[in-house]
Amino acid sequence: QVQLVESGGGLVQPGGSLRLSCAASGSIFSIKATRWFRRAPGKERELVAGIPRTGTTRYADSVKGRFTISRDNAKNTVSLQMNSLKPEDTAVYYCNADTDWSTYWGQGTQVTVSS
Repeated sequence: QVQLVESGGGLVQPGGSLRLSCAASGSIFSIKATRWFRRAPGKERELVAGIPRTGTTRYADSVKGRFTISRDNAKNTVSLQMNSLKPEDTAVYYCNADTDWSTYWGQGTQVTVSS
């Protein structure tokens, strides 16, 4: 079992920054990849960024150059640094982790970009 807890969401003005964190616990050694998804009101869930245990990170075209995903192995966290935020980035952001036998989700954290 893997437990994921997101934090760091909130209200920010357009052009601002937020940093989301996903803290993992449990069988963290079994995690193959960690991703951030988001779901905006009335829209489908969207993959935002992913970081595998080994290999390169990847990003949705809509966030390339603005968002950065990173991992801190000492703290068992995966972070999403979000810069130059736009109103269309408003969504609930979810952390996701894959193992060989299952996929795990956090509870989500709300990000609202508004003036």
